[in-house]
Amino acid sequence: MNNLERAIQLRESGKASEALPILKGLLSNDSNNPVILYQCAWACDVQGLEREAVPYYEQALENGLSGHEREGAFVGLGSTYRVIGEYAKSRSIFEKGMAEFPENNAIPVFLAMTLHNLNEHDLAMETLLSVVATTTRDKNIKRYGNAIQFYKDKLNKTW
Repeated sequence: MNNLERAIQLRESGKASEALPILKGLLSNDSNNPVILYQCAWACDVQGLEREAVPYYEQALENGLSGHEREGAFVGLGSTYRVIGEYAKSRSIFEKGMAEFPENNAIPVFLAMTLHNLNEHDLAMETLLSVVATTTRDKNIKRYGNAIQFYKDKLNKTW
């Protein structure tokens, strides 16, 4: 097992504080590696070191992180921006993530939280209701899926 695999295993087993020094050591030899940068961000994030995580996420995305890890970086960075109060940046990252990964339904759910923080409650509800109506397996929600989709952007309208 190489050091990157070991660090990931440590983070996954709840030992991110042990993983982070290993990851930072790997970065000293390969400072532009998007996978290592992403893993550093993640290790910071799970320790509550959100502000330290931000530049790692940003650099990982800028340096060509790809695939499933790129999806995770959009969620991680957007969520991290939200929890540190950088709502406009959070929204921008989530919108970019949705454009790149339109099938990832976690991204609009996290975006809805940011929209709530931006006092865009109607759009937040519309976003959430759309995800609920299109992804649920619950038979009762499915039964009313068309109505949920219809009303998602008409919550304040009366007839």
